[in-house]
Amino acid sequence: MAGHNKWSKVKHTKGAIDAKRGKLFSKLSMEICHAARLGGGDVHLNSRLRQAVQCARVQNMPGETIERAIKKGTGSLEGAHYEEITYEAYAPGGVAMLIEILTDNRNRSAADIRLILSKNSGSLADTGSVSYLFARKGKIKVPGKAMSADEAFEQGVEAGAEAIESSQDTHQFTTAPDQLDRVATKMREMGIEPASEELVYQAHENVTIHEGEAARRVRRLLDILEDYEDTRGVFTNFEIPKTAQA
Repeated sequence: MAGHNKWSKVKHTKGAIDAKRGKLFSKLSMEICHAARLGGGDVHLNSRLRQAVQCARVQNMPGETIERAIKKGTGSLEGAHYEEITYEAYAPGGVAMLIEILTDNRNRSAADIRLILSKNSGSLADTGSVSYLFARKGKIKVPGKAMSADEAFEQGVEAGAEAIESSQDTHQFTTAPDQLDRVATKMREMGIEPASEELVYQAHENVTIHEGEAARRVRRLLDILEDYEDTRGVFTNFEIPKTAQA
């Protein structure tokens, strides 16, 4: 009986992992399809598609799945048409949020986002009341072992990066939106494949949440939004000090 119970737990855990991976692959396929529809199916000429494919490969998405998503985007195979929407919202404690959605059903996504927010002490915000708190930026990460911190700074500045942050594991380059591809290309010319490259919303200033319960409520809402099937990204302006992270 003990063995049976153990196997049941293993199957349950594996099922949860498989479900999570399936949801991730679905999101990646949507992004690849949409990128190919916007800019064509050649990763050398379509930077957004290249970024999406790179992200998919990092997550070990099968090559045939990637190719099928590209063909759906270019029209070689039948596929859905997706629309990009950015919702402005507030999390508990007045934390500002920008929620990027990629959906084939605007009405369904709007209703779902509104429900998620209302169930977790959040709310939608008026257009423009949150977005001004953020700036659009490019973010590129390369493995820390690929170069030294001095090399990362020198090459990043030369390529046009606005800021470079280095740690033992990672070098992160922050760029203007139109310089993302240039800096990523510079890394590839050096023989370094970025671990990730993406456009994000970066808060001008962060709000610090000191109270533990408030911090947990915000993190719970973020987890639910990020897990939602149509979410491309969730960006906030909050930070939690170590004293409130327990």
